[in-house]
Amino acid sequence: MQWIHDPSQSNVNNLNNVKRDASRYFRNIKKAYLKAKTEELETNSKIKNIRDLYRGINDFKRGYKPRTNIVKDDKGDCCRLPQYFG
Repeated sequence: MQWIHDPSQSNVNNLNNVKRDASRYFRNIKKAYLKAKTEELETNSKIKNIRDLYRGINDFKRGYKPRTNIVKDDKGDCCRLPQYFG
């Protein structure tokens, strides 16, 4: 906000420092997440838990997509579980 009100060189430098710190923070968070995820996949591989291993690999390859639970009613129309049973 200081840079918006007063675009002086010191405020530009402060803004760049904050951006750099934020990028570094999120980069480290991502690195830790990926390390934990690969260790989890390695563990699944060692204990021969194939279903979770391939589910994790596909999450990496295709990106995460939440699972949807869909049931067809008597007419053949799709509806979600809470609607079907509610």
